[in-house]
Amino acid sequence: MTDDPSSQATGDEPQEQATGDGSDDHPEALTIADFHDASQKAGRPVLTAAAVARALDLPQETASEALEALADRGDLQRHSVETDPVVWYPSELEDLTDRERVVVFPKRREIIVDRPDQFTRAQLAQFAHLADGNGEDGYRYVVRPEDVWQAPHDEFEGLARTMRQALGQRSDQLEDWVESQWDRAHQFRLATHEDGYTVLEGQSPEIMGNVARQKLDEEHVHAPISETEDWVQEGSEAAIKRILYEAGYPVQDHRDLLSGEDLPIEFTVQLRGYQQTWVDRFAESGEGVFVGPPGSGKTIAAMGAMAHVGGETLVLVPSRDLARQWAETIAEYTSLEPHQIGQYHGGQKNVRPVTIATYQIAGMDRHRSLFDDREWGLVVFDECQHVPSDVYRRSTHLQSRHRLGLSASPIREDDRQKEIFTLVGPPIGTDWEALFDDGFVAEPELEIRYVPWGDDEQQNAYASADGQERYRIAAQNRGKIDEVRFLLSAHPDAKALVFVDYLEQGRALAAALDVPFLSGETPHHERRRLLEDFRRNERDLLLVSRVGDEGIDLPTADLAIVASGLGGSRRQGTQRAGRTMRPAGGALVYVLATRGTREEDFARKQLQHLGRKGMTIREQTVERDGNDGGDGSDDGDATESGTNADTEADDATETTAPDRTGPTE
Repeated sequence: MTDDPSSQATGDEPQEQATGDGSDDHPEALTIADFHDASQKAGRPVLTAAAVARALDLPQETASEALEALADRGDLQRHSVETDPVVWYPSELEDLTDRERVVVFPKRREIIVDRPDQFTRAQLAQFAHLADGNGEDGYRYVVRPEDVWQAPHDEFEGLARTMRQALGQRSDQLEDWVESQWDRAHQFRLATHEDGYTVLEGQSPEIMGNVARQKLDEEHVHAPISETEDWVQEGSEAAIKRILYEAGYPVQDHRDLLSGEDLPIEFTVQLRGYQQTWVDRFAESGEGVFVGPPGSGKTIAAMGAMAHVGGETLVLVPSRDLARQWAETIAEYTSLEPHQIGQYHGGQKNVRPVTIATYQIAGMDRHRSLFDDREWGLVVFDECQHVPSDVYRRSTHLQSRHRLGLSASPIREDDRQKEIFTLVGPPIGTDWEALFDDGFVAEPELEIRYVPWGDDEQQNAYASADGQERYRIAAQNRGKIDEVRFLLSAHPDAKALVFVDYLEQGRALAAALDVPFLSGETPHHERRRLLEDFRRNERDLLLVSRVGDEGIDLPTADLAIVASGLGGSRRQGTQRAGRTMRPAGGALVYVLATRGTREEDFARKQLQHLGRKGMTIREQTVERDGNDGGDGSDDGDATESGTNADTEADDATETTAPDRTGPTE
């Protein structure tokens, strides 16, 4: 790809790598660029004249005549579909199977890429966010302010070169906007004064007076030191970074933080290419969040970061089960001896050069001084999407030279995900589709199955209920028991995980299937035994509550059945689907939703998040003979889901409809 200033479009016309759209010869006519614009709005490459007219706000007759003219010039092909209108598509569409094509929409700051190679993906990942990852419909990248703010370049010219390499052209309009965001990201910084206290510095008196001193008060700063410097209140650094970030000015953190005692760590495994890239990006900035699907090796990459830092490390996790698993993994893959690794939680309390603690313990006043008094070279926040919550946020007050977060899906239903990056660091990751393509992580087959009611009693109860009670009744539809039985019998050789959100439902399924139910009520030693049996193939089926989403490190499986629980959050869908992601492939995920209820809508909307990450989602309606659930045979046909839709479940909440016994952990 080469820079070609002549391809620069104006306004928000798409800028393409190379087509010659004929617009110079027919300036007043519809151009192939206009058609691409309509195609992008419609989300498909093949359009009727009516669809083009709607997208471009033209009379249909005008659109039809313009399409005919484009076809006469050879830019479009026409195809008459039986029982349907004529459809139109670009002539070069037939050639897209063997070449990459990039279209830029500078005004909307969107980039559409067909068949991008790995180099292009890697370049785009440095300044753009993969919004739609369904390869069949192309890849849609969006350039957001936060993507520019965390770009791994010391100078804007380096970022500009990366953009031109990725786009195959120079887009002045997009580059001007990116440069303005680059400038915003370098207006403020935190630094250590020669007397030891922290100073907030602004690039100019104007930016200091018009932004920082308007947004901050005596809780954050003591007093001005100069026109461009304020003396920072001790402990308010995180709040300052969050407030200015939300105002559109990320703060560069250049404080001389203590790095703790040296702790040489040798790493005993070879990192994958993308994992090494993550570690290199982390090394450049000293902070960040590793974002990747379950199974991509974020924990192993974090140990690579530990080896790079070579200092005492605190790892914060949601549960004692994860603390134990972290300790075992560190001992297995690094040169550290067991006496150098400690755990601090309800089960044991040992502070060592590498300590794994739970968020809850680290945030308690009576334990906090133990962590405050030690100089950590690195703090790792596992499952860092929890960090903005009130309970976990206190742990982010722990200061260290390096901070690292890990998350499969750093999203929150309360829209506080930006705080993850202000409190921990910028996102560092590889798009899921690239990992699928390279075979590092296998894409599971995901199917939503719409299940009929198991009996009239529950169906009548649903009809007379309202609000969250309706969702609870649909989630616990007893007809799902027959469907779980059917799916397990259809895959008799699979290692399977069945997920539920409610204790009552879990107990009913456990009794029907005659299997243990692993929930928050299960003693820790019993959890460990069940999980080890599953890992060693001594058990091929586990029924798991919400405690399995993040609180424990579940082994991977061939088959995952989500009997209930996708109405709560997009993150939950990611975690549960991720339990089947592994290099071997062939894994299946079935999501059960009661047909014709709110649960059906929730499941479809929440799984769109996975569709945008590159996973293909099918939908199937389950038909039964009779009212007793029948034999589980299916009469419905599977249809492909619209995986690149933009809407989300606006009314979904973090905790779904508790019943009288309460949802599982």
